[in-house]
Amino acid sequence: MRLLLVEDEPEMARALSSALARHDINVDHAPTLEFAREAIETVPYDVVLIDRQLPDGDGVELVPQLRARARQVPSIIISALGSTSDRIRGLDVGADDYLPKPFSVDELLARVRAVLRRGSEIIERIVEIGDLRFNTETSEVAVVGRTLLLTRRELLILERLVKRPGQIVPRDAMEEAVYGFDDDIQSNSLEANVSRLRKKLVDADARVEIHNIRGVGYLARAAT
Repeated sequence: MRLLLVEDEPEMARALSSALARHDINVDHAPTLEFAREAIETVPYDVVLIDRQLPDGDGVELVPQLRARARQVPSIIISALGSTSDRIRGLDVGADDYLPKPFSVDELLARVRAVLRRGSEIIERIVEIGDLRFNTETSEVAVVGRTLLLTRRELLILERLVKRPGQIVPRDAMEEAVYGFDDDIQSNSLEANVSRLRKKLVDADARVEIHNIRGVGYLARAAT
């Protein structure tokens, strides 16, 4: 999952980004509305978390832009402005949820899962390919009932592939899903991560093949 955090307080942004990363969520940080607008025009985010009191305006101004996209991006307002009138305003402009600060990370994660379940384009929670089962809500991966331990980037790669089984995922879309704005991407970084993931799937007898379509991207399908 790739998430955009629109938050101008550096300490809060660092703490949330770190906490979400521990749950295998790739987080980009936008400190202003201007930065956030540019980000959502270039990256297909799964969900956007928006603070309201930003240096260049009220975060709710971003919500209509998210709603107007062809694939509407779910949004959750996270703000110290928590009065009833504040929450009503955020929901009335189209936000999917409104979570007043302070809040627990566990509650935030639960609300992220809830807004994703509501989306009309969200795939089934459990995806099965070969002998592999991938829980898209919890990022748990199992092969014939045995947990398969993967790194965060391996999980992000697998998630993007299992959401489109048998279909090619373009290389640039894969990189967008796996790497954040601040990541230093080496020329062979994606290939190295895919190679390690492929080996783990083989070692676990998952009966899942990952194919490199040279110059285009990758696809995953059940082994025949």
